[in-house]
Amino acid sequence: MPPRRRPPAGTGTDLPPLKILRKILLLQLAYYAAATVLILFTSLVYGTPFSLGLILDWDALRGDTTIGWILGLVWLLNGLISVIFLLLLVSRSKLIPDFALTIHFLHLIASSLYSHSIPTNLLWWGLQCASAALMIFLGIWACQWRELKPISFGGKRPAEQSAASSQSTQGVEEQQLEGSSRGRGRGRNLSEESDGYEMVRMKKSDDESA
Repeated sequence: MPPRRRPPAGTGTDLPPLKILRKILLLQLAYYAAATVLILFTSLVYGTPFSLGLILDWDALRGDTTIGWILGLVWLLNGLISVIFLLLLVSRSKLIPDFALTIHFLHLIASSLYSHSIPTNLLWWGLQCASAALMIFLGIWACQWRELKPISFGGKRPAEQSAASSQSTQGVEEQQLEGSSRGRGRGRNLSEESDGYEMVRMKKSDDESA
C-alpha cells in the first residue's frame, strides 16, 4: 500500500467546524447582550417601555420617530462595542469579515422570523450595512495592530534594551580609548628608556677610550 500523505500543517487544526460554531454562537450572544443593555438603558432614559420588539423588530427602526433614530444610533454603538468581541474571540484579521457578516446575517434571520416578514425598511438595511462596515474596518485594524505588536519574552523592554546596549557600546569605546592611550604612553616610555640607555652606553664607551 502506498504511504498515506500527511495533510499540510495547519489544515487540520486551524479553526475546526465545532470551534467556528462556538465562536459564532459566543459572538452572537455577546452582540445581543450588548444591544439589550444599551436599548434597555435608552428606553429607561427616554421613558419608553422596554420590549423584545425594540431589539428584533425591524419596523422599530423608523425615520419618522425619535425613538427610531435613537435606536439607529444605539445599534451603531453596539457595532462599535462588538469590535472588542471580535478582537478577543477571533484575533485574526483575515477572518474578521466572515464573522462580522455572519453576525448581521443571523440578525437578519432573527428579525425576519420575529416580524414574520423580510425587512423592507431602507433605514434598517442602511444601518446594517454601516454597522457591518464599521465592524470589519475597525476589527481588521485592531487585529493587525495586535499582530504587529512586538512581543517581549520576559526580558527587558525594547527601550531599556536599547539604552543598555548603547551604554555597553559606550563602555567598550571608552575602554578602547583608554587602552590606546595607555599603549601610546607605554610606547613613549619605552622610547625614552631606550634613548637613555643608548646615551649611557655611549658615555661608557667614551670613558673606556679615554
